Formats: sequence, C-alpha cells, structure tokens
Amino acid sequence: MVDMWDLDSEAIEERVAFRAQVRDLVWRETKRRMGFTEQEGPATPNALSPTSRAAKAVHLAYLEVATEVGDAARALAIDVAARAGRAGASYADLGEASGITRQAARKRWPEAVGTHWALYLLTGKSHPHGMAVRVLRSSSKAIETGRTAVDEGALTEDGAVGAVVINAAREAVWACYFNDGTYAPEEVALPEGLLTVPVPGSPEHGDWLHKFDQFITRNL
Repeated sequence: MVDMWDLDSEAIEERVAFRAQVRDLVWRETKRRMGFTEQEGPATPNALSPTSRAAKAVHLAYLEVATEVGDAARALAIDVAARAGRAGASYADLGEASGITRQAARKRWPEAVGTHWALYLLTGKSHPHGMAVRVLRSSSKAIETGRTAVDEGALTEDGAVGAVVINAAREAVWACYFNDGTYAPEEVALPEGLLTVPVPGSPEHGDWLHKFDQFITRNL
C-alpha cells in the first residue's frame, strides 16, 4: 500500500500537480455545462459569496461533474484491473499499483485475477427475475453447476430458470434455460450481442444483464 509519507518530494509534487489538473478539468467542464466560456463566469468555484444562491448553483453543478468523473474513473479501473489480471498480475500487484492492500484489491476486483469461470444464474419463475453469480475454477464445473441449478430450479419459485458461463476474457461459452416442454435444462446459443459480457459495475454490464433476462424469458 502506498503511503504519501513514504514518497519523495518529487513524487508528492507530481501527485499534487496531477490532482490539480483533475480539479481544473472538472471546473472547466462545469463552466461549459453552465453556459460559460473559459473567459466568462467565476474564475474558481470559490470566487462567489459562499452563502449566495449563485454559489449554491455553481457548487451543485461542480459536484455533478466531479461525481461523473469518479464514476468514469471507477469503471476504467475495473477494466484495467481485469486486463492486468489477464496479463498475469496478482492481487498484490493490483494493490500496490492502486495504493491499497492485496485483500482490498481482491474485494474490489473479485474477477480480475486467475483463471476462473463466472456462472450467472437467472432466478425466479416470474418478473422481476433475480440474478446470482458464482465463480468457479473450471469450465466443466461451472457448466455442471449451472445445469444442475437450472434442473433443480423447477422445484422452487425462486430457483434458477437460466444460466450462462463466461470465461476470464468475459466471453460467454455456454448457456441453458429450463424447457417447460421437455421438463429439463436445454442448451441454447446466445445471440451475438450477448456473447461478450461487460465488467461488473459498468453501465454496460447492467444493460447486458437486462438483455440476458429478456432473452431467457422469451425462451421460457
């Protein structure tokens, strides 16, 4: 874990300068959204009277942009951590690079490191469906677990009705649903738009989950 006190003065200056650049970027985008040019409006977020209505509007707009920047940075970190893991980085490496402990890195990016297979289970017999995710160490075990879960899911209202297995590259390699006609799990080919699964935490991942839900529901 990186401690600012352990950095030399040059490294500290670089980080301070970088954060200043980020603040400047956020402020310039805030002014743009408020309709100001670079030369117009307040020079800084604190240039107005701190208790004025104008200051309130500026700070809320500033907060909105800062929040978007944080969301974008977290999504980027998820993607980069996954790519680093596929390139052979360990959780200790990810922790050192991001200034956190190995355990914190594992908790923050649970799917980033190691050869693993993620099993997504669509649960519940009626809308809204739920979603459960399990991580396994072999494709055969993931597929077996998914097929069993869907087979047994018919016995309960909240059991699994569909399953998909993805590899470490986030590619869907197997899927099935419970066929009410045959009373058994039936393998199914996913459409092209569902073959690549975005990283968890990203807006695209939520969109993928929704589309997977719709696809399985149409087959039920």
